[in-house]
Amino acid sequence: MSRITTVSNETANTEQRSLLDAIQGQLGMVPNFLRVFAHSPDALKAFLGLHHIANHGSLDAATRERIALALAQQNQCEYCLSAHTAIGSKAGLSGAEIEANRAGSSQDAKAAVAVKFARALVEHKGEVTNTELQSMRDGGFSEADIVEVITHVGMNVLTNILGKASRVSIDFPKVALKQAA
Repeated sequence: MSRITTVSNETANTEQRSLLDAIQGQLGMVPNFLRVFAHSPDALKAFLGLHHIANHGSLDAATRERIALALAQQNQCEYCLSAHTAIGSKAGLSGAEIEANRAGSSQDAKAAVAVKFARALVEHKGEVTNTELQSMRDGGFSEADIVEVITHVGMNVLTNILGKASRVSIDFPKVALKQAA
C-alpha cells in the first residue's frame, strides 16, 4: 500500500489536473509515481523538465533504459524496475539484455561501459576514479555523453528514492527484485 497517496483526477486541483492531463496526452496513461509527484506541482514540473531534457540528448533510448534498469536493481526499487522492464522491452531490449542490465552490464560492449559507469556513480556517490572516466572516453563516449549519463543517474536515483519512500502501487507488470548479495 502506498505510503504517500496518489493524486487522482477527482482530487486534483486545477494545476495538478492540467499537469496530469498533459501527461495523459503524451503517454496515454499517468504512471502512479507521477501521481505522487503531483502533490507538488513544482516538483512534478521540475522532474518533467529534467526528463524532457534528458530524453533529447545523445544517448539512445535503449542505453537510457539500460541505465534505469541497472540503477533500479542496484537501488532496490521494485516500482522502477517494473516500469523500466516494460519500457525497456518496448525500446527493443530482450529478456537476456534486461537481465544483463540488472546485473550491471550489457550484451552491447559500448552500453556495458555506460551501465558500469552509472552504477559506479551511485556506488561512490559521484566520486568516480579517473580510470572510470577514462573508460567512458575509451568506450567512445564524448564529454556530453558523460554529462548525460550523470544526468540520467541523478534522475533515476530521484525516482528510485520516490518509489521506495512512497511505496507507490506498481501500475506496470510487476518484476521482483533480486536481493542484494
